[in-house]
This record gives sequence, structure tokens and C-alpha cells, in this order.
Amino acid sequence: MPNQDEVFAKVREALVDALGVDDDEVQPGATMVGDLGAESIDFLDIIFKLEKAFGFQFKREDLYPEDILTNSQYVQGGRMTTDGLAALKQRMPFADLTKFEKNPVVQEFNNLLTVQDLCNYVSMKVGG
Repeated sequence: MPNQDEVFAKVREALVDALGVDDDEVQPGATMVGDLGAESIDFLDIIFKLEKAFGFQFKREDLYPEDILTNSQYVQGGRMTTDGLAALKQRMPFADLTKFEKNPVVQEFNNLLTVQDLCNYVSMKVGG
């Protein structure tokens, strides 16, 4: 099992390659969309590179839980309900949802995932 530094190095390499950003831009707190400029199509490339680097299959719904974000049971008036937030936390234990919980506007969800969240996800998958 790779340690945190090894995970971060491989994630950084994949992001630099896929997004054309500089090494120093890929920091743990950087958001994938807002800070690094990732778009939907980029995530396919990132996922492919990470699967190759770590030897495991990503589940798209783990990183982008569209089934939760579009479910009327969990979303009302464009905002996540308490049940919706609970479902997100269960699906994404690797992500820090603290900021999103304060203002759970579904449209803002895309700008939530950080480099550290991605590293946490990889560590969780590789470790167990």
C-alpha cells in the first residue's frame, strides 16, 4: 500500500498530465474544477490515469453521485436536504463536505472536490 506522499505524487502527476497545469498548482486544498480548471471530459482522462497508476477501478458515482444530486427525495429548491447531505456523507466519506453543508446548493457541488479528497479516495480504495 502506498503512503500518503506516494499517493499525492501519483495524483499530482495524473492531474498535471491530464489538465496541463504546473506541479506547484496541484496543492491538497486546490479544487479540481475551480482552481485547476477540470471539466467533465477531463475527469475521464484523470480516472484512466489513476486506474493505470494504482491498479484499481474507479466508480464514477463515488466521485460524482449524480443519483443523489438529482433525486427529488434529496434535493428541494436546488438545495440538498438533511437526508441528501447524509446520503452524500455515506457515499463520499473521503470528502470534506463541511463547506458544502453550510450552503448546500446543488449547482455548487461540482466545485467541491479537492486534490486532497481525490488522494483520500485513492488511499481508501488502495488500502481496503
